[in-house]
Amino acid sequence: MAEHDPPAAKVDVPRRASKRRKGRKGKSSRSANGAAVGKGASQATSVPVAGKVPRERNEKRGSGPESGGRGASRQRSGEGRASQAHDGSGDASPRELARGRGAVHQASSERQGGGATSDRKVPGPKALASGHEREGRSRQSFAAIDLGTNNCRLLIARPSGQHFTVIDAFSRVVRLGEGLAQSGRLSDAAMDRTLAALKICAEKLMRRNVHLARSVATEACRRAENGPEFIERVRQETGIALDIISAREEARLAVLGCHVLLEEGMGPAMIFDIGGGSTELVLIESTGTVPRILDWQSVPWGVVSLTESVGPEGTCEAERLARYRHMHSLVSESFADFAQRISGARGSAGRNGPLRLLGTSGTVTTLASLHLELPQYDRRMVDGLIVPARSMRDISTRLSTMAIEDRRELNCIGKERADLVVAGCAILESILDLWPAERLGVADRGIREGILRSLISSQTTRPSAGAPTHTERDAMTRAGAGR
Repeated sequence: MAEHDPPAAKVDVPRRASKRRKGRKGKSSRSANGAAVGKGASQATSVPVAGKVPRERNEKRGSGPESGGRGASRQRSGEGRASQAHDGSGDASPRELARGRGAVHQASSERQGGGATSDRKVPGPKALASGHEREGRSRQSFAAIDLGTNNCRLLIARPSGQHFTVIDAFSRVVRLGEGLAQSGRLSDAAMDRTLAALKICAEKLMRRNVHLARSVATEACRRAENGPEFIERVRQETGIALDIISAREEARLAVLGCHVLLEEGMGPAMIFDIGGGSTELVLIESTGTVPRILDWQSVPWGVVSLTESVGPEGTCEAERLARYRHMHSLVSESFADFAQRISGARGSAGRNGPLRLLGTSGTVTTLASLHLELPQYDRRMVDGLIVPARSMRDISTRLSTMAIEDRRELNCIGKERADLVVAGCAILESILDLWPAERLGVADRGIREGILRSLISSQTTRPSAGAPTHTERDAMTRAGAGR
């Protein structure tokens, strides 16, 4: 999976109808502006963007807004760690904005003349225009929507130097893939739930004046017979143009979004993403910026698809344990070819030090919360946590034989995940068998952050901040954003 492969982005940012302000004749609000990433994938890999992370007030649990930046405050075995997140909406204060503008003009002046004030040259029109372009880009909002088999997630952010600041976020469990394993189609109820969530996303895109967005759909829409019909219905009813991405692209975006949390070290490492309808494993080699992908595998087992495929839970502990072992066996069999391919890399990684493993999914964040015995999910405590693999196995074993009524009463699981967490545990244990690391890194970030990094990077590396590139114009036309 080459990292320079450009994603087939589609963008359609819905806008409110323009309104004139009283007393300002002839000036209306700016028209809809949408574009797609053409060479964004290669640019994003060469210019990684990290970000500040505010707490999401709209997200109920572990899919909070994520950003880059390798935090020095790594937590080990439940010890307290300083939070990289900050409270509030993520918008800069007027004083901060003024200070930021001053820094732009000061830097421009210093580049022009330097030295004493009297010796400085007055910036010419081109220099001023360049400064205004940079200032305008810093105020632009970028958005990413990740429609998975189980969740619908939105993240909106603004560039902030080499970072980004999240200004709005949304996450809802929609279970789009419910019943897909049996029928091969998306059900009417699941599509209605998902459309309701996407309409909220569309409203947020309008309210935040999003400049550039990318919306992707994953395994459920890839597998469903009526997936393309649903994508068209979403476009007509919400204005959001979803792009059904390949498993290859899904894995690449997940790595791009969370790799900064991987422990430092030499040799190959494994990053995985347990989704609702599929699981992606990516073998990477660390580099100075974005890791180089050595091999990857996607299997059609996620928490929803695996749960529905093995049937109902048993009525006693022995039956539940047998069901769990069956889940584990199914997943391990699907990993067999990949496990054989990476056996050499696993051996070389072990010679260079401890095996490194990083997971991004609701499964790993939930188990990490149980490891910390949190009274409620707290992203600041979980994102970037390093957990002993032995603890994750012990928690998985305990959950595998527990009745669903008891799992619902556990903190950080609740009703929404009680029936799915056991399948996630089986997938996680299969991954720990395949890549037997002693420690597991936990990431509460992934595809959305990967999309944002690509979008923002594509803008900061563009030759001009003016008209869109040919690739962007073509994509806008395809998506309907240019109409």
